[in-house]
Amino acid sequence: MIIKLLVEGGDMKPGPAVSQKLGPLGINIGKVIQEVNSSTSGFKGLKVPVELDVDAKTKTFSVKIFSPPVSELIKKELGIEKASGEQSKLKVGNLAIEQVIKIAKTKSPSMLAKNLKSAVKSVVGSCVSLGVLVESEEPKKVEEQIISGKYDKEIEEGKTEASEEKLQKLKEYFEQIREKEEAVIKKEEEEKAAEEEKKAAEEGKPEEIKSGEEIAGEKPGEAAEKPEEKRNK
Repeated sequence: MIIKLLVEGGDMKPGPAVSQKLGPLGINIGKVIQEVNSSTSGFKGLKVPVELDVDAKTKTFSVKIFSPPVSELIKKELGIEKASGEQSKLKVGNLAIEQVIKIAKTKSPSMLAKNLKSAVKSVVGSCVSLGVLVESEEPKKVEEQIISGKYDKEIEEGKTEASEEKLQKLKEYFEQIREKEEAVIKKEEEEKAAEEEKKAAEEGKPEEIKSGEEIAGEKPGEAAEKPEEKRNK
């Protein structure tokens, strides 16, 4: 029987989900956790797909480890925990093409890409939803550049290490962009708060109190007719 799990690299722990899947099979869960953690220790801090092949009769099992999802590898390369919740407004990192190639080479065995260039393009495509720049450019633009052959040399040579100078420049550019984006978001939030405050003030504003004459059906300044005047008309 094949059991599929997604665990924290090197830090799988017993829990309801694990017990629900493995408990009925009668295998030693502690032993499974120990072996999985040992096999995934190189992926600490990442979500790792794990496949257990369990023999329910003999209570034995084997562990197969798959490389983490592309999104997890991108986050690891950038040293971040979360992707952007507003990728069109807020970026979370800036990858060098060498870092993209590194990720593509790690994932290419399990990807449907026909070659490394296609795998690199696929990794860049994943950067769109994560809010990650590549070479200080929007990922969609870099995809076009890959197709046109701009990075053919780096891909053909399989470069996976960018110079410290280059990484520093990418970091500085990202910080400038991030500062501008945060300023825009802050301004939008302030404008929204001001608008909501104005709306709340208008909704809570009491109606103007009418004068006693208006309540009696008379316009201000008009005197009511006396009974004798009505009889003489």
